[in-house]
Amino acid sequence: MSRIGKKPVELPSGVTAEVKGQTVSVKGPKGVRSFTANDDVDVKLDGNVISVTPRGNSKRARQQWGMTRSMVANLAQGVTGGFKKELELVGVGYRAAMQGKDLKLSLGYSHDVIFAVPEGVSVSVPKQTEVVVEGMDQQQVGEVAANIRKWRAPEPYKGKGIRYKGEYIFRKEGKKK
Repeated sequence: MSRIGKKPVELPSGVTAEVKGQTVSVKGPKGVRSFTANDDVDVKLDGNVISVTPRGNSKRARQQWGMTRSMVANLAQGVTGGFKKELELVGVGYRAAMQGKDLKLSLGYSHDVIFAVPEGVSVSVPKQTEVVVEGMDQQQVGEVAANIRKWRAPEPYKGKGIRYKGEYIFRKEGKKK
C-alpha cells in the first residue's frame, strides 16, 4: 500500500481542476498546468479533492499510484505558490548579474558565462552572490538550477563554486608536508 497515494489532494481556494480521462488540468492564479496519468491508475475529482487509486495490484500500478498523486499535488502547488531554488556563489570574484533576460556569471574563467533563461522560469539576482530561480514547474526549476550549478560545482578543498542555499559541502583536508 502506498502511503503517499492514499492521501487525497485537496485543492486550495482559488484553484480549479478538471479531469478528462487520464488528463488532469489545474488552473490557478499563476497559470494552467496539466498532467496525463498512466493507464495503471484512476484519477477522480470530487468537489475540490482529487483522489488517485490503482487499477490493479501489480507492482507497476502501485508504483504509478504514489507518483501520480505526487505529480497532481505538485500541479496544485505550482499554480498557487510556485517553486523556488536559491543558489549561492562562493569564491573570490564570483558574481552574477542579469543582462536583459540572460544571466551573466563571472566564475573565474577567462570569459563571462552567459546563461539563457528558458521560458516558464524566472531568474533574479537579489545580491551579486545570490541567484533565485522560480517557476510553476518543479522539474523545470530544478533543471535550470542544476544547469547553472554545473558551470562551477562546489569543490571539496576550498568550498568554492555555486551551491544550493544551505547545502553542506564535505570538506577534504589538503596535502600535508
